[in-house]
Amino acid sequence: MGNTPKSVYFEDLSVGQEASHSNTVTADIIRAFADVSGDRNPVHVDAEYAATTMFKERIAHGMLSAAYISAVFGMQLPGPGAIYISQTLNFKAPVKIGDTVVTTVKVAELVPEKKRAKFECVCAVNGKPVVQGEAVLMVPARPA
Repeated sequence: MGNTPKSVYFEDLSVGQEASHSNTVTADIIRAFADVSGDRNPVHVDAEYAATTMFKERIAHGMLSAAYISAVFGMQLPGPGAIYISQTLNFKAPVKIGDTVVTTVKVAELVPEKKRAKFECVCAVNGKPVVQGEAVLMVPARPA
């Protein structure tokens, strides 16, 4: 249990504060996500089928990038104890095998009376947004 990341308490958040993490998408990750989610759409798991689509090759599940957003929230900012209230997602471009997704979350607004924080969320590949959205999280207060 010594690897538990530190929480950032609501009182320590400020507008503009951000955190990022990188993940490189592999065929194994896509296969594992398909197994865990049950989404075995052939555009994700079947190269022959995917070659017939507008993408011309397999692409990662959009929700895989959303999971990367969740991981930044749960592990970095705000970290353990933060609870999702809502998340919007706009899918801008496909993520392909071998792409490195850089996920950044940034505090956009703080609501002290509810201990909630609104975040801008961006997943980018080579500096180009592939997913954008906003999230609202309930953030734990510093213990008294």
